Amino acid sequence: MQSCGSVFNVPALRFPEFSGEWVVNPLSKYAKKITEKNKGNRIKNVLCNSATLGIVPQSEYFAREIANNDNTGGYYVVKNQDFVYNPRKSVSAPYGPVNIYTGNEDGIISPLYLCMKVNGIDKDYLLHYFKSPAWYPYIYQNGDSGVRHDRVSIKDEVFLAMPIGVPSGDEQRKIASFLDAINERIATQSKIIEELKILRSALSESLYCECDSFQELSFNDVGECYSGLSGKSGEDFGSGYPYIPYTNIFANDVIDENQFEYVQVREDESQNTVHYGDLLMTLSSETPEEVGIGSVYLGDKSHLYLNSFAFGIHITRTDLVYPPYLSWLVSTKSFRKFILPFAQGSTRYNLQKTDFMKAKYRFPTLERQKIISKILSSYSLKIANEEKNLDQYQIQKQGLLEQMFI
Repeated sequence: MQSCGSVFNVPALRFPEFSGEWVVNPLSKYAKKITEKNKGNRIKNVLCNSATLGIVPQSEYFAREIANNDNTGGYYVVKNQDFVYNPRKSVSAPYGPVNIYTGNEDGIISPLYLCMKVNGIDKDYLLHYFKSPAWYPYIYQNGDSGVRHDRVSIKDEVFLAMPIGVPSGDEQRKIASFLDAINERIATQSKIIEELKILRSALSESLYCECDSFQELSFNDVGECYSGLSGKSGEDFGSGYPYIPYTNIFANDVIDENQFEYVQVREDESQNTVHYGDLLMTLSSETPEEVGIGSVYLGDKSHLYLNSFAFGIHITRTDLVYPPYLSWLVSTKSFRKFILPFAQGSTRYNLQKTDFMKAKYRFPTLERQKIISKILSSYSLKIANEEKNLDQYQIQKQGLLEQMFI
C-alpha cells in the first residue's frame, strides 16, 4: 500500500501497482431502483428489522397465517445480489445500513426501503464502499429531517445521485479482495473467541459435576437479600451516582464497570448499595429460561446502586462461599435447572425470590470453589486477550476503510 499525497480524485491509501485518477460518477450510473412489487396477498405487518434489512423469502411470506390482511402499496421483490438501503434512520446515524441480498429465492421487503439492481461495477467493491465512511458527508448534507427532528431521511433520487469514486475494474477487485481477507480474519478471530467461551462453559460444568464433596446451603444461609432502586421517576435518571442496569447483569457473568448508568440519589434517601462480591440477579423476563440470570460485582466503587428489575445478595459467609466463584456457578446448566422452577407466570415470568432464597443447593467446598475459579479465570484471561486482538483488527479495518475510498 502507498500514500497518494495530495493527488486529486485518488484515495489516501492505494496499492502501488495502480496509478491515475479515479472517475467520479453518480450512483445511478451503476444502480437502478427496483420498482417490482409483490403481486400476491399483502400483509399488514412483515416481521422485519433494520439489522436484517427486513428481507423475507417469498415462500415464508406466503406461508404466514396473517397473509390475508391488506397493506396498500405492496412489498418490493428483491433477488440475489440486489442491494437494499434503509433511507430513514436516526439523526445520530443517518448513513446505513446498506447490504446485499444473498438469498437463494426471491425475497420481499418493506416499501420503506430503497432496493437497487447494480451493474457496471464490482458488487463487492460497492458493498465495501458502503461499509466505509466515504459517503457519510453526502447523506448528512442531503438528508432531510422534515417534521421528525429525531429522524433523517433521504429521497431515493437524491441517494442515487450520490457521487462515488470508482477506479478501474482491476483495482476494484483488488480492493474488494483485500478487504474480504480482512473480514475473513475478523470472522476467524470471532470464531476463536466463541469456541473458547464454549470450552470455558463446558469446563465450568464439568468441574462442578466432578466435585467429590458438596455442602447443602441456601442463599439465606450464606447471605442477605436486598432490592434495587425504588421510588424513582424518569427525571431522576441520566446523571448522579452510578447504578447497574438490567442489561449489564443479563449480558455479563462479572459486572462490567464500563456499562454503568446514572441516577440521582438524595442524601436523605434510603437506597441499597452494591458491594464487592454481591451476587446480582434479574427478576423477570418474557421466558422462564431467562429469569434469574446472575452476575457478580467484583469492583470497589462506593455509592453504587442496582436497577429496580433486579435484586442483590450480599455474601456474608465468605467462609462457605467464594464470591468470584459464583460468577461461574450461576451460568452452569445445573444451576439454571435449579432456578427454573422459581420462575412463575404466564405472559411474563417473575422469580419467586423468597422461595429461591431458602431453597437448598449443592455448593462445592470453599477450597474447591477457589480452585475452579482459578482454572476458569485463566480461560477468561485468554478470551480477554483474544478480544483485544479482535478489537485491533476492527480498528485496522476501520482505518483502511477511511483511507481506501473517495
